[in-house]
Amino acid sequence: MIVGNGNHEEKPALVGESGIPAPKAPLTLEDTGLSEGQVMDLLIKVLFQRGSQNGNDLAEAISLPFSVIDELLVIMTQRHFVEVMGTAGHSRAGYQYELTDQGRQRANAALAASRYVGPAPVPLSQFREWVSAQSVRNNRVPRELLMAAFGDLVLDDEVTDALGPAVNSGASIFLHGAPGNGKTAIAERLGALISSEIYLPYSIIVDGHIIVIYDPVYHRRITPREEQEDRNGLLRRSATTDRRFVHIERPTVFVGGELTLDQLDLQMSEYSQIYRAPFQIKASGGVLIVDDFGRQRMTPAELLNRWIVPLEMGWDNLTLDTGVKFPVPFDCLLIFATNLNPRHLLDEAFLRRIQFKVEVRSPDREALTDIFKMNCKESGIEYTDESVDLLFRKYYDAHGVRPRGCHPRDILHHIRSIATFEGRPPSLEPDLLQRAAQSYFLVMEEEVQAGITSIKSRS
Repeated sequence: MIVGNGNHEEKPALVGESGIPAPKAPLTLEDTGLSEGQVMDLLIKVLFQRGSQNGNDLAEAISLPFSVIDELLVIMTQRHFVEVMGTAGHSRAGYQYELTDQGRQRANAALAASRYVGPAPVPLSQFREWVSAQSVRNNRVPRELLMAAFGDLVLDDEVTDALGPAVNSGASIFLHGAPGNGKTAIAERLGALISSEIYLPYSIIVDGHIIVIYDPVYHRRITPREEQEDRNGLLRRSATTDRRFVHIERPTVFVGGELTLDQLDLQMSEYSQIYRAPFQIKASGGVLIVDDFGRQRMTPAELLNRWIVPLEMGWDNLTLDTGVKFPVPFDCLLIFATNLNPRHLLDEAFLRRIQFKVEVRSPDREALTDIFKMNCKESGIEYTDESVDLLFRKYYDAHGVRPRGCHPRDILHHIRSIATFEGRPPSLEPDLLQRAAQSYFLVMEEEVQAGITSIKSRS
């Protein structure tokens, strides 16, 4: 119920709050898992787009140590793809490189195959290893942390007792109940509960095709200490971590009624020839929330048919445009939230596959009073018991309106809007409260008067 608004010396890897060591920087081309041609094409595309670059800038552009690309630059020079235009310093890292005519021809061919320019991709095998090492199923949420996360919600003990085991299982959760009682707020807090630091590759490469995973919309980046030192003007250090991985908080990916079936598969841009990862891959190691379940542009059966194997096996099959199929980890806490009757949406077989079912019930009068008090405190409006009495007498009891957890927040918002318009302080004066409730509940004045008359006759 809602109430609140280039060095070959091996160095130790950094460890984030999650306790997971950072991926170590590759020391050789073999360590990257990429071929000579794949890295060479990436370097050539950088030079084509940016013009002349020195060795360190090229290494930074594709997030690899200079020691890894040093020999490749020598080979590219020998093959007349690049030429050295000058130097600054005593090593090849300071050489200034520029494309030759032959190099520009190679760049055009590489860009026709894929316009991706950025951090070098990570092989699928390395991606699988890192998802497994950082699995959301390894996360543990104690009761104290759970209760603190829901400190601004008024929930039945049954709900919190059910949510604790559910979030610790790393399995799927089905939140259901009437609208306005906080299912979405609960789902978002569950996502915040498992927030800790993980490492996710910017992109992966499968059968020569690049799939971009990092999405700033869903991935909140944590600035590495090394980069902070660089910006503060301190001595630049050799990277000890693999910069092809981005250091992020565990993601919470939120989708709603706009979700379509094709968004659960790879999306390729015809222009760039670059694939975008589907939502469940962007949510790797975190939470995927499907809000308003049952209102998508597909039937619930179609959605769950798509995820039957991933839900049970922990992996998903994706397909390239070339027809190549490959398995990827399905490692996220999957949360469905709906205000529709679950038995009207799903059959028994599907319900069995969604491990934890939690009903978020409407508040009774005592709970609604607590929510009203908390919202009043947040809004700076003095609470009165008479205000709840009025709502129950004229609306909930008289017209069969069911209390919802969002009602106090929304009614107080109406009160503040009316008061602002009329130049008076917001309060729970009966006239303000009734005008706000009248507008919010869409109850006709004749019905209100009929309800009051009915109550008087019964008394």
